[in-house]
Amino acid sequence: MYRLVASDMDETFLGAGHLVPPANVEALRRMRELGVLFVPSSGRPYRSIMSSLAGIDPALLADSYVISYNGGFINRYGDDTPLLSTVMDRDVLRWLYAYAVERRICMHVYTESGRILTQFVNDVERGYIANLSDIEELSDDADAIEAAGGEEFPKIIFMDPDFSRMKALGAKLRPALDPALVDITYSSNRYVEFVPHGVNKGTGLAHLADLLGIDIAETIGVGDSENDRAMIEAAGLGVGVANVSDDMRPCCDLVLDTCADDGAFPELVRRVIEPACGDFSAR
Repeated sequence: MYRLVASDMDETFLGAGHLVPPANVEALRRMRELGVLFVPSSGRPYRSIMSSLAGIDPALLADSYVISYNGGFINRYGDDTPLLSTVMDRDVLRWLYAYAVERRICMHVYTESGRILTQFVNDVERGYIANLSDIEELSDDADAIEAAGGEEFPKIIFMDPDFSRMKALGAKLRPALDPALVDITYSSNRYVEFVPHGVNKGTGLAHLADLLGIDIAETIGVGDSENDRAMIEAAGLGVGVANVSDDMRPCCDLVLDTCADDGAFPELVRRVIEPACGDFSAR
C-alpha cells in the first residue's frame, strides 16, 4: 500500500499556465478518501507553490506538507515557517551571480523568504513566468544580492530557451565549483539549477518520510525532469507523466499515458493507488 505521493509541480501536477487541471483536483479528492497523503515537491519557493494551489479546497491538503527549493525546505501545509531549511554557501552564490551578470544570462535568484529576483529576462521567459507569484524583475544594473536585504539564498538558476546551451553551461561550470558545496541539476527544458550540495527532492522526500514514520517503500514520486530524478529513484515507485523528458524515462518504474496538461493523476489513482489499496472501483 502507498501512503504518500510526492509530486513535482510544473509540467507534472500543473498544466499549461501553471494551473491545476480539474481532473487532478478530483484525483486529490480520491486520494484523500483512500488515506493517501499528497505532497507537492517543487524547485519553487513554498509561497509560490501555495499560490499555485490557491484554487484547491484546503481540506484536500489539510495536515499535509510541502517540499520546496528542490528538497531544501519542508513546510507544513499552511505554515510559513519551515521545518527544514538549507541555503547556499554565500561565496558560491556570489560567484555564480557575478558570472551571470557579466554575461547577461537570464537568471532567477531565490531568497529564503520566497522572493524570486529575476534579471536579464528574455521575452520567452517573461511569458513563461507571467502568472507566478513573488517574481521581482530587477533592472539590468541592479544588484540582486543587495536587493535581497540580508536574506540567505536557497538556489540560483540560469535560463535559456535552447536547453542544450544550459546543459553545456552546467558541464562547463562544474569543474569551477566545489562539489562539496554545490550540486547542479536541470529542469523544464530551459533551466540549469545550482543548489546546496546534498539537496534534492529525493533527500527531501526521505526527510519527510522519516518525520512521518512512513517507510520510503510506501511512497510514490512523480515528475518529468532531471531535477525530479532523485525523488523518482528514492520513492517506492517512481512515476513519470507522459511528457517526461527522454533522459528521465529510463529512471521511471512507470510512465503514465497522460500528459501534465490533461491531468495525469486520475490515471495514477486508477492504475496504481486504488489497486494498492485493494479498491478497484471505477471512479
